[in-house]
Amino acid sequence: MSGPAASDAPRQSRRWLVTLPLIGFMAVAGLFLMRLHGGDPSKIPSALIGRPAPQTALPALAGLVDNGVAIPGLDPAAFKGKVSVVNVWASWCVPCHDEMPLLTALAKDKRLQIVGINYKDSPDNARRFLGRYGNPFSMVGADSNGRGSIEWGVYGVPETFVVGREGTIVYKLVGPITPANVDTVLKAEIEKVLKAGS
Repeated sequence: MSGPAASDAPRQSRRWLVTLPLIGFMAVAGLFLMRLHGGDPSKIPSALIGRPAPQTALPALAGLVDNGVAIPGLDPAAFKGKVSVVNVWASWCVPCHDEMPLLTALAKDKRLQIVGINYKDSPDNARRFLGRYGNPFSMVGADSNGRGSIEWGVYGVPETFVVGREGTIVYKLVGPITPANVDTVLKAEIEKVLKAGS
């Protein structure tokens, strides 16, 4: 009485064994896609939020002047007592070109100081870049080897930080400043910091 029903059982179990890895792969692929498309990359958390800004001084960008006066490099002591926006940029960075007019407009707000960290760039290219768009920065630190940016926890350029009057990092924007996020995100974070200190 070992007819067709008995021989179907091993076939079904083999089919199940073949299908099991496919189901597992599809589950893992689904989780991967959810993580890939489910979050905003500009909201990557920073371990430095709430901590003092790095105490790494960076030299001035060689040859950068404003009305005949050399623009200073990055001095961490200059963060104390002021609300600062620190932008990490490079002339070779395409999104940096797009965000520069927004930084220039932001620099008109005299309640802030706009600070630049020029990342792995040649001084000539960086100066040409600022000559093209205008220089919104009161200080520009040249980070030619990228070590200073590593201390700031930079993933890639551009990135922008808001530093409070106590010299503490209060916000980090990963990616470019855009017309879509400059008012709703960046300026909103800056306003919180300005109000907190008044």
